[in-house]
Amino acid sequence: MGNRADDLRKKMAKRKRELRLGDASKRDPKPFSALPYTDDEEKYSGAAYHSYDPGSGGGGGQHPLFKPDVFMFKLLIGACLVLVSAIVFKNDSPPFEKVQHVVTGTFEEEFQFARLSKWYGEQFGDPLALIKPAADKQPASDQYTAPASGKVLETFEDNGQGVMVETSSTLVEAMNEGVVIEIGKKEESGLTVVVQHDDSTESWYGNLEEVQVSLYDFVENGKEIGKIKAAEDQKGTYYFAIKKGEQFIDPIQVISFE
Repeated sequence: MGNRADDLRKKMAKRKRELRLGDASKRDPKPFSALPYTDDEEKYSGAAYHSYDPGSGGGGGQHPLFKPDVFMFKLLIGACLVLVSAIVFKNDSPPFEKVQHVVTGTFEEEFQFARLSKWYGEQFGDPLALIKPAADKQPASDQYTAPASGKVLETFEDNGQGVMVETSSTLVEAMNEGVVIEIGKKEESGLTVVVQHDDSTESWYGNLEEVQVSLYDFVENGKEIGKIKAAEDQKGTYYFAIKKGEQFIDPIQVISFE
């Protein structure tokens, strides 16, 4: 009987010790503070990193940067714009026709990269993406240069767009400074580079074997555009066209290829 009582007393004493240790750990948030320990803030001498936990807090799981009232306001504005556009394009009265013409023209008109680039350069200097080395700058000239001299095999009257020129040169060059706005294969001219100039004209260089510029590059007058595939007689043929707005013009009227 005495042994049983001793066992019970030992168990009760052990239970009390465990309870005291549990209370002490709750009171001390860092039970191992005696050990050499540094938190992130002390280690990196900066503010502690705080992350967003969608499951914590009383915000219903919403991100702190998300503002429902602002989102709904933007959604309402967008719906109003769509509704107004639908009303404008469904109504054929004269006032609405003018608005239709302006809106349609805005979306269909090609953005004038070259004109913007020239204006920016005149006002603020050349932007980083369009830097031209000062040593390479040439005085402005109204004279266009032929992409490559040679003999015109197919005239503007033959196809209504451009000319086909036979040349001994292996390269075609930009007729004037501008911005490359298109590179790709076209049905009538093969691999073609389109350069937009600040007077809203475009020059097309086609039938190329290899392109030596990239999209949105700024090219100077005489800059190499691409290579021409040479035949056995060491002569090649390239396509060239000038476009003003939606109309092509005869390149022979402004450039001498001979």
